[in-house]
Amino acid sequence: MTLSWVQIVRLGLVQLCIGAVVVLTTSTLNRLMVVELALPAMLSGALVALHSFVQITRPSWGFLSDAQGNRTRFIIGGMAVLSAGAALASWLVALGIAGHGVGLVLSVLAYLLIGMGAGASGTSLLALLASGCAPGRRAAAATITWLMMIFGIAVTSGVIGALLDPYSPSRLMAIVAVVTVGAVVLTSLAIWGIERRVIPARMPDETPLRQGLAEVWAEKRTRVFTLFIFLSMTAFFLQELILEPYAGLVFAYSPGASTSLSGAQHGGMFVGMLAVGIAVSGLKIGSLRAWVVGGCLGSAFMLAVIVALGQLQIGLLMPAVAVLGVFSGMFAIASIGAMMQLAGQGRAGREGTRMGVWGASQAIAQGLGGFAGTALVDALRLAGSTANAFGIVFALEALLFLAAGLMAWRIIDGGRLRAPAPNLVPGE
Repeated sequence: MTLSWVQIVRLGLVQLCIGAVVVLTTSTLNRLMVVELALPAMLSGALVALHSFVQITRPSWGFLSDAQGNRTRFIIGGMAVLSAGAALASWLVALGIAGHGVGLVLSVLAYLLIGMGAGASGTSLLALLASGCAPGRRAAAATITWLMMIFGIAVTSGVIGALLDPYSPSRLMAIVAVVTVGAVVLTSLAIWGIERRVIPARMPDETPLRQGLAEVWAEKRTRVFTLFIFLSMTAFFLQELILEPYAGLVFAYSPGASTSLSGAQHGGMFVGMLAVGIAVSGLKIGSLRAWVVGGCLGSAFMLAVIVALGQLQIGLLMPAVAVLGVFSGMFAIASIGAMMQLAGQGRAGREGTRMGVWGASQAIAQGLGGFAGTALVDALRLAGSTANAFGIVFALEALLFLAAGLMAWRIIDGGRLRAPAPNLVPGE
């Protein structure tokens, strides 16, 4: 038995919850630490990078969910840990102690919890999708679930942006309580009973963790796609932690307005993902390679536009960021479609492990990109104007997108990866 469309949508609600909680830390709390608490952007970047680097454990979570044959416990438990970490981080910001002494130590703990929770819940969810979906539904399932996640991020950013002005610590904590508690409750209701109805019960896999990871890494298609994810996601996340400070410092946006900027970007991503999903799955327009490359090139162009707006002090940042989101969504959903297809290829029973490897690559890229962006901005601001500092980093991101587009053009052919490996593990 395979997942029905209703069950796929229910799993998409879990993705929506993950996005809603994570955007609190990468968007709202980042802005408040840099602008309202006047902490170095590098500190905020380091904390967000920590939550990303912790997700190098994703292959382990994926393998454990493969081996134990119970992904539901990892999905619900991971969401609970993620929400607890986000609530702790928000409380420390509300108290104004997130960057000092004991508050900094507790902030590190909070972001460790955020990373572990997101890794456990997200990897297990994707593995359940990949193993439970019929092959013909995997690309569409990826589109549905990611659209719901982006919708959750966009709506959360927009609503928080509207409710947070005028800013006060008590207002922040009330919003965070609703988001985090609601995420745990909705996740539990959405996932309950799906796995046991769809995935046949199986005996626990006694394969050691190291051996299981080695089996997956021996697959050449897994290694090549991992490199592509790392390059493209580094480009994707380089601006994540500096876009809102850019809006506040260069364009004088308020906390609510800059949070709404993130909502506009993710709203654009939603449109881009939806357009590609309809074009590829429904209308059969364009190849996977064309959409990935087009998204990368369009993102590079819009980053150049955002740089020009800051140099010329033209107040069109909001629409430019929204269009950037459209192109980013195009690139992301096409890449995710390939990921879902590839996860089901190779040795059976290793979908979670493959998703974990690719998730770890993305997490490392997210941490590296986010921290590098903030560190470069801090260093460049010491040597020149604020607008120039941000502009140089955005230009570097545009170059990385161009490189990712070139790599996608060379390695992706239609809906599959070029040159299947000759050295795959037995059983492929």
